[in-house]
Amino acid sequence: MSISSERIKVLIVDDHQVVRQGLRTFLDLLDDIQVVGEAGDGAAAIEMTRELAPDVILMDLVMPGLDGIAATAQIKALGFGAKVIALTSFAEDDKLFPAIQAGACCYLLKDVTPDVLAEAIRAAQRGEIRLQPEIQQKLLQHASRPAEAAWMALPSGLTRREAEVIRLVAHGQSNREIARALVISEKTVKTHVSNMLNKLGLEDRTQLAIHALKNGLADPGEA
Repeated sequence: MSISSERIKVLIVDDHQVVRQGLRTFLDLLDDIQVVGEAGDGAAAIEMTRELAPDVILMDLVMPGLDGIAATAQIKALGFGAKVIALTSFAEDDKLFPAIQAGACCYLLKDVTPDVLAEAIRAAQRGEIRLQPEIQQKLLQHASRPAEAAWMALPSGLTRREAEVIRLVAHGQSNREIARALVISEKTVKTHVSNMLNKLGLEDRTQLAIHALKNGLADPGEA
């Protein structure tokens, strides 16, 4: 059966078959999302990414063999553009920070509601960020500890307009929403985001949003 390019192609990666089946059962009910494959470990996830070119990958982090963090880093290095959502039962620092460093655009716990998960998949496809409130709070709690968050401890040096843009990025708004809020073009928003990534030495919008939270550029209560 051919796969419609209009649907978001999702690869489910988890070492528990019952978890994979539960996710597939829900996602198969959605008109705009299609599960194109399942993998039980990180190595299989990499091979299936090469074969299926999914748009979004739901990645468990704790798996036998190659874990989800290492798999995420290798998948991002492939350059296929797949967005990785860390979907895990663990919110500990030794999973959270490395997963984001490896390139996960979203970090969700497995007790997330189906509707929130579906919206996170759509947001990831649009290049947006989704962090559960408890994950945002944990990042803030540890932001003042240099040893644990040194990769985020970067100087700002942003213009006033860039500060406005980064605040809205941290709140999960898309380029279109930011452009509408600031009455500028989407192209201008993209330019600001690119400039900030270069200035701050960051890799993606997820790290940009976390930098904003860490440096008081966004009120976490509004995010």
